[in-house]
Amino acid sequence: MTGSIVFPFWAKTGSFSSELSSGISTYCPPRDMSCNASAALPLQQANPAMVRDTGKTSAAEKINIGVLGASGYTGSEVLRLLAVHPYFRVTLTTADRKAGQSIASIFPHLVSQDLPNMVAVKDADFSKVDAVFCCLPHGTTQEIIASLPSSLKVVDLSADFRLRDVKEYEEWYNRPHGAVGLQKEAIYGLTELHREAVATARLVANPGCYPTSVQLPLVPLLEAKLISTEGIIIDAKSGVSGAGRSAKESNLYTEISEGMNAYGIAKHRHVPEIEQELSAASSCAVKVSFTPHLIPMSRGMQSTIYVQILQGVSVDDLHEHLSKRFQDEEFVIVLPKGVIPHTRNVRGSNYCHLNVFEDRITGRAIIISVIDNLVKGASGQAVQNMNLMMNYDESTGLLQQPMFP
Repeated sequence: MTGSIVFPFWAKTGSFSSELSSGISTYCPPRDMSCNASAALPLQQANPAMVRDTGKTSAAEKINIGVLGASGYTGSEVLRLLAVHPYFRVTLTTADRKAGQSIASIFPHLVSQDLPNMVAVKDADFSKVDAVFCCLPHGTTQEIIASLPSSLKVVDLSADFRLRDVKEYEEWYNRPHGAVGLQKEAIYGLTELHREAVATARLVANPGCYPTSVQLPLVPLLEAKLISTEGIIIDAKSGVSGAGRSAKESNLYTEISEGMNAYGIAKHRHVPEIEQELSAASSCAVKVSFTPHLIPMSRGMQSTIYVQILQGVSVDDLHEHLSKRFQDEEFVIVLPKGVIPHTRNVRGSNYCHLNVFEDRITGRAIIISVIDNLVKGASGQAVQNMNLMMNYDESTGLLQQPMFP
């Protein structure tokens, strides 16, 4: 073995061997030889999401990030995702009830991360922060975001800026809107459908989990006038993390395990958000029948959607249209015909898997859409939006593949 270099198996698939032997520091990854592959790019032109952070990015080049509400599920998920982000650095975390505590003391799985201790929002110093993820509960963020320096880019993960009509917000959330002027500035941020507006926004309202899983398949079909705006039925199911981290009797293990239950029947707060966006896509008022269910798993979401196909349209037409619409999207995968989406196949990732099936009732189709409610349904999409707002490739830091088993 004297005088020779043994390369690990993964080094042999690219040009690491020649790199190490020659002392050259550039790395050319193995070229994709699939039909849709593009020509290999020099490293400096590569998608930043594909460039591994070696720790050599200078502190001056990093974007300083604040995470408000870091002690909740969506806040901790933002921190987990940003641990591998090459350009974002967390310099501020807040949690009023856990002020002074370390992130590791609340979330031991993040013990390896060098993160600042949490402080109360009122004590937070935003002078050295460039952007903020607001992961606070619904009804608490409007006044807080309105008080932040106007120079900050903000992605709000609550529902406080999702509804454009402030009167509708008051009707569904039982409180007056606390930042009416700011609502006019907010951009609804379902990335694949509104990326141009998101890229130039200062404040993005991150979509809800159920609305994300529903809109990704339905908006393109409604825009193309392939399905009816009437008779849309959404049977949705979520893991328990969708209910948040606060202690509730209904979320105890003995209350949740070995069963499932519907909740928010005909009055779930995601209904107006879904109808707002489907109506915009259809240029007419759309009403849906939406029933969510809680199922005994920690994360994951499935929306089974029943739609009426318009005359002259087939299920194959729906599948073909969705396939073409999302063929260049990293995070939305239209599965091959007949393949059933499973929540376990998107767990821990920013991906949405969907497919279309023919109903046994003539003229109807069944659409199944699955996401991880904490990632594509919340924190992952928030990072995707912030990437665009900061002029980075939207997939940066989000290409972790789903966890299985």
